[in-house]
Amino acid sequence: THSGICNRLLWMQDAYGLTPQDRVLHKTPLTFDVSGWELFWPLINGACLVIAPPGAQHDAARLADIIREEKVTVVHFVPSMLRAFLRSAQPEALPLRLVVCSGEELTPQLVRQCARVLPASVQNLYGPTEASIDVTFWDCGTARERELVPIGFPIANTQIFILDHHLEPAAIGVAGELYIAGRGLARGYLNRPSLTAERFLPNPFSQQPGERIFRTG
Repeated sequence: THSGICNRLLWMQDAYGLTPQDRVLHKTPLTFDVSGWELFWPLINGACLVIAPPGAQHDAARLADIIREEKVTVVHFVPSMLRAFLRSAQPEALPLRLVVCSGEELTPQLVRQCARVLPASVQNLYGPTEASIDVTFWDCGTARERELVPIGFPIANTQIFILDHHLEPAAIGVAGELYIAGRGLARGYLNRPSLTAERFLPNPFSQQPGERIFRTG
């Protein structure tokens, strides 16, 4: 929904605070949800939007040239592309202050590699297709010595639950299934009412009629 996207964008500004001095690189194809914040986050906060040429998102060296020449300060990478970028881009000479990762598992090894060569904060974001871009975040400055990089804490107006098969909270240390509730949820699957009913359940933790919880699987 429009409300879910707005919530996501306003949370990102509260968390990372763009200023008119920032320059955000848009390189994600419009068919991917990350392009939503790449485009609209800078535009609603007075920052500069730098649009990469089509195809540049696949070329680490070309991206490095764009970031350097356009003085980009904020960029998104899926972890596999971040790894390629760090191998080929001489990143220590770049003006980046914020690197946002999502779309794949981010490893502690890659976080440590990034910290050695980039003077930038690295953030790990997670969100399924059925939500407005992302639902959780983790500041990787606190994850360098961990065996795994967590998906972290829920963003604003979002709730995250780890539940058992009875929809009861799983005990700490016990495996459960991830459920999501809050403003960022989609309405359902287009023209697939049975799948919507299977995955978008009544929220047992809410007193509001009609509130739903999403079973991620």
